[in-house]
Amino acid sequence: MTQSVQLDADHLRSWVGREESVDADISVELAGKFAATFNLTGDFRPGDVAPAMIHFCLGQQPAPTALLGTDGHPARGGFLPPVPLPRRMWAGGSLVFHKPLRIGDPVTRRSRIADVTVKQGRAGILCFVAVEHRIVVAGEEMITERQDIVYRGTAGVSKDASSVPAPAGEHRRGFDPLPTALFRYSALTFNGHRIHYDRAYAMNEEGYPGLVVHGPLQATLLYMLAAELRGVPPLRFSFRSQSPLFDGTPFGLHARDTDGVFALWTAAENGPVAMAAEARWT
Repeated sequence: MTQSVQLDADHLRSWVGREESVDADISVELAGKFAATFNLTGDFRPGDVAPAMIHFCLGQQPAPTALLGTDGHPARGGFLPPVPLPRRMWAGGSLVFHKPLRIGDPVTRRSRIADVTVKQGRAGILCFVAVEHRIVVAGEEMITERQDIVYRGTAGVSKDASSVPAPAGEHRRGFDPLPTALFRYSALTFNGHRIHYDRAYAMNEEGYPGLVVHGPLQATLLYMLAAELRGVPPLRFSFRSQSPLFDGTPFGLHARDTDGVFALWTAAENGPVAMAAEARWT
């Protein structure tokens, strides 16, 4: 598929307002596997507060393997609009935490297509799909989320607009994105996108220099850093991907406190900002 593809924006926008509801449970097993993936310790029991950001692992539709595309994503259409562009990525999002989820909670994720926008970018046409999620337990809203998805063509890996190395934060932690960690996170989130675990596909088909580090994985690490530094988890959190990170290259988790609002970002050594985030407690 080439960059000359034409999108029927009006047809795609007809998906705005479509809704989907998925039920899921936060099990002791899921909490333990999530914690192990992030090198956390804990003996979870029913009723305990679940690890923060575990909701990213809930509500994924189990499409049959035979119905997956060559990239590992489910076939286009259904709840999400059938955007005829081959590359799909999680571009960013925002979250408001009302109450913590607990082990054993019967969770319902109620989703709605909020917006569909077609734009012309430097590397070709782009389509942005905004999805609103409401994470509900027993009729009570626990988390409000906006997820931004971007679709693009096959013009190769886009270059970051800035080659300026990211600054060092007041606080810094390191993370080594080993292939096993990326594979585990893909399994936890039932994410079949091959760029995260199939090196040959990521390099030969999508033009990356290695396995791509998941956006929500980076967001989870930054959220955990903010909670660690402040001593309590943020009530509001937003994040935006700016450039990719790859396995085999350890990267830094950075934070700067400005009047109680944390600016956070990920970056490889001497690399640009990969993900920018903000954490608030009010």
